[in-house]
Amino acid sequence: MSTENQTPVISNFIRNIIEDDLSSGKHSRIVTRFPPEPNGFAHIGHAKAICLNFGLAEDYQGDCHLRMDDTNPEKESEDYVRAFQEDIRWLGFNWTGPVRYASDYFEQLYQYAVELIQAGKAFVCDLNAEEMRAYRGSLTEPGKPSPYRQRPVAENLDLFTRMRQGEFADGSKTLRLKIDMASGNLNLRDPVIYRIRRVHHQRTGDNWCIYPMYDYTHCISDALEGITHSLCSLEFEDHRPLYDWVLDNISIGCHPRQYEFSRLELLNTLTSKRKLLSLVLDGHVSAWDDPRMPTIAGMRRRGYSPAGIRLFAQRIGVSKSENIIDMSVLEGAVREMLENESPRVMAVVKPLKVTLINYDAALTRSRQAPFHPNHPEFGERDLPIAAEIWIEQDDFAEIPPPKWQRLTPGGEVRLRYSYVIKCEQVVKDADGHVVELRCSIDHDTLGKNPEGRKVKGVIHWLSAQHAITTELRWYERLFNEARPDAVRDEQGGYQDFHQFLNPDSLQVTTAYVEASVLNAAPESRFQFERLGYFVTDRHDHQAGHHAVFNRTVGLKDTWNK
Repeated sequence: MSTENQTPVISNFIRNIIEDDLSSGKHSRIVTRFPPEPNGFAHIGHAKAICLNFGLAEDYQGDCHLRMDDTNPEKESEDYVRAFQEDIRWLGFNWTGPVRYASDYFEQLYQYAVELIQAGKAFVCDLNAEEMRAYRGSLTEPGKPSPYRQRPVAENLDLFTRMRQGEFADGSKTLRLKIDMASGNLNLRDPVIYRIRRVHHQRTGDNWCIYPMYDYTHCISDALEGITHSLCSLEFEDHRPLYDWVLDNISIGCHPRQYEFSRLELLNTLTSKRKLLSLVLDGHVSAWDDPRMPTIAGMRRRGYSPAGIRLFAQRIGVSKSENIIDMSVLEGAVREMLENESPRVMAVVKPLKVTLINYDAALTRSRQAPFHPNHPEFGERDLPIAAEIWIEQDDFAEIPPPKWQRLTPGGEVRLRYSYVIKCEQVVKDADGHVVELRCSIDHDTLGKNPEGRKVKGVIHWLSAQHAITTELRWYERLFNEARPDAVRDEQGGYQDFHQFLNPDSLQVTTAYVEASVLNAAPESRFQFERLGYFVTDRHDHQAGHHAVFNRTVGLKDTWNK
């Protein structure tokens, strides 16, 4: 793979097919494509397909096209088109040539439909949607031919021309293929390939009032672009005979092959764009890029790195078997990459004031500390110390449990990268709560162990004078239910997935963080020692002025504990 995408290559059945095709000479170069419908933001399922299609083209020195399936203009927008492009580039990929659109081929698609009519293989049908369903039959009963199936070719050509010219009302007529109403595959029971719909199209304006259906558009678009391996998820397996039928019955010089793989089902979330849009519109999340959303934009804002998502896509593999994946697999891949990518700093979330009673500005010194113990190239930062510092409340116990190695009354502990201190006095408020510790510094322990005794505990801390106040946004999984849209009620129907929303999926707190992060740019990732991985928010963080951090993942998986 490229130097940017250093993810291990694991063989799968699609790679085996490609390698056989190249070695046999069937293809001298592979061409794949990623064909999203621009009616929402790309999600984790799209990420799997992006990594597969673009990754294969990259590995085998081929091409990958980005083609927007813009045949349903009611739900599509240019904002979604731009979002897909940005997400693909952010993941580390790029497409060959310009962005392509199904609408680029509207005229050619129309002419192929005329060709099918002329060959007696397509007809104009006047059945409405309800009547068509009744004629279609079921999985156990064959369908019935439309009463309009035997219209003469000349009449079909005339009606189809007039459909294009806008003479008929929306939904009053369709163009259907003439295949087999008794087929065991419902997709071959005279499928609709054109419908009348007066909708303004983002690219073609009002030039068209008839729009082609996906199954018809997709295979011809693949052929026009010379796609060699058309990869899609398993729900399109039953559509492959239709894909092949269309290409076999028009005068086109290329016949791509469709191969299906299992789609990704990630637990504790959703990947239906319609349902994700409802979460946005109903205010359950702030936007498509809310860090709780499974969108690529949301994962980016949460702090996931492109390398982490690519590693996840590699780990879950490509096969035809069910691909149900626990969220911990995604978080584990992200965590693994962040371990080496992220500078480390200290933060205090629940501050307890510590006064260093023998602090001496002339004697007490600060110290440099590395941003990462294994990456000296990350550099160092200064850890200033002052008479008052913050430590975590959880790092002090008046009555310590067994094997406690943090601070206690009369006990000693080392401040990370700094001195050993000893708790001399505990100060409480009127209600008996500990509000301050008064501690002494052993000035002979900066960078070395104390003489004559061992101090095992190390805690993190910050100078109260130098630490910056930050907003921390703690994100958890959006749903408490593993499959929120697949829970059935007593009558067998699906329950409303909204009831499984996690009310604690976002908690906002204030914390103190090292001043070294104040000038960090948006989307800068850090490990807050002992707390987890955090990222500066790409929208709300203002370098040098206002610090906002999103919690990406913890240092380890604690969801099931």
